[in-house]
Amino acid sequence: MGVSEEVALLSKYSSSPDSFQLKDSHLLSSSATLTTNLIKVNKNVLMSFESLGSTNTFQWLANLGTEQNTENKHFLRKTSIIATIGPKVNNVESLTSLREAGMNIVRMNFSHGSYEYHQSVIDNVRTAVAANPDHRPLAIALDTKGPEIRTGLMKGGDDIKVAQGHEMYVTVDPAYAEACDDQYMYVDYTNIVNVIEPGKLIYVDDGILSLLVLAVEGKNLKVRCLNNGVLSSRKGVNLPKTDVDLPALSEKDRNDLQFGVKNNVDIVFASFIRRADDVKEIRKVLGEAGKNIKIIVKIENQQGVNNFDEILRETDGVMVARGDLGIEIPASQVFMAQKMMISKCNIVGKPVICATQMLESMTFNPRPTRAEVSDVANAVLDGADCVMLSGETAKGTYPIESVKLMGEVCLLAEHALANGKIYQELRALAPRPMDTTETISSVAVSAAIDQGASAILVMSTSGNTARLLSKYRPRCPILCVTRNEQTSRQLHLSRGVYPIFYNESRPQDESNWQVDVDNRIRYGLKKALDLGIVEKGTTVLAVQGWKGNAGHSNTLRILSVPENDHEYALHPIE
Repeated sequence: MGVSEEVALLSKYSSSPDSFQLKDSHLLSSSATLTTNLIKVNKNVLMSFESLGSTNTFQWLANLGTEQNTENKHFLRKTSIIATIGPKVNNVESLTSLREAGMNIVRMNFSHGSYEYHQSVIDNVRTAVAANPDHRPLAIALDTKGPEIRTGLMKGGDDIKVAQGHEMYVTVDPAYAEACDDQYMYVDYTNIVNVIEPGKLIYVDDGILSLLVLAVEGKNLKVRCLNNGVLSSRKGVNLPKTDVDLPALSEKDRNDLQFGVKNNVDIVFASFIRRADDVKEIRKVLGEAGKNIKIIVKIENQQGVNNFDEILRETDGVMVARGDLGIEIPASQVFMAQKMMISKCNIVGKPVICATQMLESMTFNPRPTRAEVSDVANAVLDGADCVMLSGETAKGTYPIESVKLMGEVCLLAEHALANGKIYQELRALAPRPMDTTETISSVAVSAAIDQGASAILVMSTSGNTARLLSKYRPRCPILCVTRNEQTSRQLHLSRGVYPIFYNESRPQDESNWQVDVDNRIRYGLKKALDLGIVEKGTTVLAVQGWKGNAGHSNTLRILSVPENDHEYALHPIE
């Protein structure tokens, strides 16, 4: 596809390696060529020319090799890694090691731990980041417990064995809340007797015990045990294929969200989201002070899958939470749900996370199973922006090794992608007419392919342009220079974005705006050069606004990474 077959852009170009001055604007036509003196092509984009849409998918896959060197500094991993922090790694030294191993986002699981504990995680993370500010920033995510259904307390406190075929009652009678026995098991969801029907299943303790509903009798459900098992206190209860009317947030969740706002967390992972109104309720609780926190919904039940389209319109992103989802729907269907949700997120350009049991065996073993490695790789091939570790880092024996191994697998999986073909398919699915920012973003990715660019450099406050660039999956990295520190952290949610925090003040006089833009470009290029992301003389595309405070990006420039060190010096702003 040509760079501008469908649209004429308000674009300005500079191909001079020693100047950032803009030339006169002009319109691109379908026959226009974007030229610059391309001295060198960075190694991390060499495969781009082979991955255009003209390449047959089978030919592309047949040409893959196993000799990729993941230690090559030019091979920058694009998929972010989320690591859950437990007591074993909640110290500055371990967090620093996890960061150096490749962790991008810290997850705090609010199903466990006190506020004092979670405060210590936040403090330790920020101390670790402050000790090495030149490394990638770390985002902090708060994972809510969410509304749950749980059993009551067993009489005497001991587990009670039940046999296959045993019949008993599930009850909402509070008299049994702390006195469950082998005849009456209390659950804390009062309306269960109104939403469930005979013939439906009830799963207890992650499906270890399965109960078949025989009849609804007032406050009781007559059930039959489908397997041998035990009744235990405070175990989770799932109602597969039953629509429930639990509130979006428990009182604990509301308090936890306020804790997150007070501590300026970057992301909320919202558990057990069933409908779009649940997301609206979370935004309401976050309020004005937390309006910039990104909400990532966790889809982990059939209702969430059924209502996915309306939820996707409202949320900032999605987590495919396969643990509870695999209990609510048949395990054989989880991979279909995963592919569906990831694809829909890719089409609209919203971040999507694949989670649960990705390297589960590394909780106790130094090496994962082959199936786990393939699971991580296939999540990347499906289109996930992030992959997540849970027990592997929270309580595992090999947390650092898990992060390193996951990073290596992601990197190799990314090189198996035919990015040019993905770009063409996503562009074809984009709604028309595109808005200006999406237009310039999609064209920038096309130009990056045509130019063999080392990187795409974008100046953004909100990060929206960087996220749109990520949507079109360029093979080269996206370097986002931003003054917004929270934006720099949140951009780890989007595949291929390397955030660069620019800590210089914004010019007061708009007449100095272009000097400021060029300074940010110089800063970004120097940072990328120091990190080994680009090389001197290679081509970089720069995406920016046309004028100060424009609110959107509409300008694409083609630059060459300067050869002389003095050209990276920031110019004074009067």
